[in-house]
Amino acid sequence: MVTPQLLSIDATGRDATAEIQTAIDQVAACGGGRVSLLAGEHVAGGLLLKSGVELHLAEGVLLRPIPDYHAYRDTAVRVIAEKSDRGMIVARNAENVRITGPGRIEAGGEHFITGDDPDVGTFIPAEFRPRVVVFEGCRAVCLDGFQVTGSPMWTLHLADCDDVVIRAVTITNDRRLPNTDGIVLDACRRVLIEGCIISTADDGICLKTSAGPDGKAIGTCEDVTVRRCTVSSLSCALKLGTESFGDFCNIAFEDCTVSESNRGLGLFSRDGGHMRNIRFSRIEVDCHETLDGFWGSGEALTVTVVDRRPERRAGTVENLLVEEISGRMEGAINLVSTSDAGIRNVELNRITLAQQPGRLGSGLRYDLRPTFADIAPSAEAAGRANAWTRGADGRIIGLLDYPGGMPAIFLKGVDGLFAEDVAVKRPVRLPEGWNAQDIVEETR
Repeated sequence: MVTPQLLSIDATGRDATAEIQTAIDQVAACGGGRVSLLAGEHVAGGLLLKSGVELHLAEGVLLRPIPDYHAYRDTAVRVIAEKSDRGMIVARNAENVRITGPGRIEAGGEHFITGDDPDVGTFIPAEFRPRVVVFEGCRAVCLDGFQVTGSPMWTLHLADCDDVVIRAVTITNDRRLPNTDGIVLDACRRVLIEGCIISTADDGICLKTSAGPDGKAIGTCEDVTVRRCTVSSLSCALKLGTESFGDFCNIAFEDCTVSESNRGLGLFSRDGGHMRNIRFSRIEVDCHETLDGFWGSGEALTVTVVDRRPERRAGTVENLLVEEISGRMEGAINLVSTSDAGIRNVELNRITLAQQPGRLGSGLRYDLRPTFADIAPSAEAAGRANAWTRGADGRIIGLLDYPGGMPAIFLKGVDGLFAEDVAVKRPVRLPEGWNAQDIVEETR
C-alpha cells in the first residue's frame, strides 16, 4: 500500500513556481498525496498538476499568479478560447486531481485591461489572457472550497473530463471585464456542481462543446447536475452554448438563485450539436437590462437556435422542461429558432414572474447574437470579435425589434409548447414599446 505524500510550502511572497512544481512532481512520483501551501502570499507562474495530487490552499493563503501571459508558456492547453491557449493551473490527461481550499487565488485580471468602452458597458480586454484553472482530458476531478478573485479570462475550464465534483467554490470577478466566465464545463460527463457562489461579468455556469484543432467536437456534455448555487452574471447566469459542436444530454439545474443578472437561464444552439433532455427546476431569478456590449438584456429565459455558419446547421433543442421559476425580469421569455433545426417539445410549468420596465430600454429588442457577423466581422465594421458588430446602419447586428413591441413571451420556430400555471405580471399601464399581447408568436 502506497502512503500518500504530504509536502508543505511556506509563503515567501516571491516567485515560487519552481518550488511548488517540484513538490507536485515529487508527490506524483511517489504515487500521490497533498501539496499544501501554508498561510501567506505565494507567487507563481504556470503550474502543472499531475495524477494523484491535491493542491491545497490552506486557511489564509493568497496565491498570486504572475500577471504576464508569457509566464504560462509551459502550461499551454489544447482548447483555445478567445485566443487564449494557456492556463495558470493546468492538468492534462490526469486522474484523481484536486484543488482544495479555503485559501484564495487572486488572479490579477486588472493587469489584462487595455481600455474602457463605456458606450457598450465593458472594459477592453488584452488580446491574450490566461485562464485560471484548465483541466483537459482528466478523470476523477475535485475542486472544493477555494476562492478565486479577478480572473483575466474564463475562471475554471474543464474540457473533455469525466467524473467531476465542483463544490463550495467562490468566484468574484470584475463586472465589466468580458469573457470572465465563472465555471465552464466543456464536453464533460458525470458532473456535479453544488453550493458555489459566482459573481462575474460573463456567463456564470456555462456548458459548452467546443471544437478541437481539427474542427470536430472534442466530445459531448452529458449527465450534469448543478444545484444550490448562487450566480450573478451580466451575461447568462445558467447557460448551455454557444459553442455547441457536440451534443448536450441529461442536464439539470435545480434549487439555484440568480441575482443581479442580465439573462437568467439560456440555451444557445449554433454549431450542430443537439440539446436534449434539459431541465431547470426551482430557480429564483432577478434579471436586469444591460448595455449592448453583453448579449441579451433582462430575460428570465432565452432559447435561440441560429445557423451562424453557412456550411453548418445548428442543432435541435428538444425536450426542455422549465418549472417552478419565480422572480422578476426587465426583458421577456424568448424561444426563437431561425434555423430549420427548430425548438421542439418545451414544457413551462409553475412559472411566476414580474415583468418590469428597465432604465435602459435595451430589453425592448431580442438578441440573436452570436451570428456570423460576430465570428467573422468585416475589416471596416466597428465592434469587437465574438461580442458585437455594427452594421452599415449603425445598429448592432443581431439585435431585433419585437414585432409590435415587447411581449411577456416571444415565440418563433417552436414546435410543441405546453404551458401550465404560467403567470407573468405586467404593469397595468404598459410602457411605451411594450406589446399589448402577453404572448406573441411570429411565423417564419
